[in-house]
Amino acid sequence: MSETITYLSQRALRMEESATLRMAAMARELKAKGLQVIDLSLGEPDFDTPDHIKEAAKKALDDGYTKYTPVAGLLELREAICAKFLRDNNLSFLPNQIVVSNGAKQSIANICMAMLNPGDEVIILSPYWVSYAEIVKVAEGEPVIVHAGIDQDYKATAAQVEAAITERTKLVLFSSPCNPTGSVFSREELQAIADVVAKHEGVYIISDEIYEYINFSGRHESIGSLEGAKDRTITVNGFSKGFAMTGWRLGYMGAPKWIADACNKIQGQFTSGASSFGQKAAAYALTADMEPTRQMAEAFRRRRDLAVELLGQIPGVKANVPEGAFYSFPDISALFGKRNGDTVINNPDDFCEYLLESVHVAAVSGSAFGDDNCFRISFAASEEQLREAIVRIERAVRALK
Repeated sequence: MSETITYLSQRALRMEESATLRMAAMARELKAKGLQVIDLSLGEPDFDTPDHIKEAAKKALDDGYTKYTPVAGLLELREAICAKFLRDNNLSFLPNQIVVSNGAKQSIANICMAMLNPGDEVIILSPYWVSYAEIVKVAEGEPVIVHAGIDQDYKATAAQVEAAITERTKLVLFSSPCNPTGSVFSREELQAIADVVAKHEGVYIISDEIYEYINFSGRHESIGSLEGAKDRTITVNGFSKGFAMTGWRLGYMGAPKWIADACNKIQGQFTSGASSFGQKAAAYALTADMEPTRQMAEAFRRRRDLAVELLGQIPGVKANVPEGAFYSFPDISALFGKRNGDTVINNPDDFCEYLLESVHVAAVSGSAFGDDNCFRISFAASEEQLREAIVRIERAVRALK
């Protein structure tokens, strides 16, 4: 073992394993043993990709779209993304400002690799998606965590952002709607952050909008469309969540051309372009019927309402009302110090292990998302499964003394 560690890079040794993937693997292991596990750990819609998108991919295969594509993506898809940005987000891009990647995760990695030098700081609004900090560290940047708890609806303020900016700050990174909290920044909140960034030359924003279409608060707001942020924002999106296309691995970014060019160069040396027939289907998805996406979002809204109602009945569990995405991020700090037999709950890691072992519900500790008081459950399960899972969680909590 010591020899293995000797030959591994410090980069690999420093990197944390994805907590969501680890918990999902543990849930699969218990299922393989015949246990009735309800897995609420993964951020993956339980809906299938709409048929019309699958048919577009089949047609693309039949038409011979099986070859390499330009690194930045098929022109047809980049043009469709430009039209979507203008239609939905009031963002004006040319195709040469778009880079299509193997998932939005790669888009964020490309940006960090292209923009960060050793020691550059990236302000990450917390709670945050598990991979943000690790991507920044791989790119030799320094994550600077700006935290907001449930009392702020998990939304850091512009004043907090300003207080965190130093001469080494290069990027501000956040998602809205947010994974893991489901919180959605309002136009006014985004404008306040844009105003802060505008005062600091050389600071740019990465706005992760992958959950854009799963938004219960009304119109989605893109910070890049606001005064002061138009030339300072890289907008990241993709097809996994809104179109239930997780396995297709397709994401994209719109950015100032010089940033897009750098990301294109980075991607050209790592993966080159995303799958050709997948890109053809994605271009069709952006221009075709959005009704399946609306129906999926409405199903998540119903599950959100159910989860909020049931979680509200569990003593010691404090949940907000998520305005987007498909997660709840309850605060369970009131349970710390309680026990069931030899099991003591000192933190959310203990709590999630306790849930998996005692009632066979897989959830993810808030520590993976930058919050040591919370845990995350996903609504990517049927209403029947979600109800049963929360009933089990309540049973486990009430057993704590």
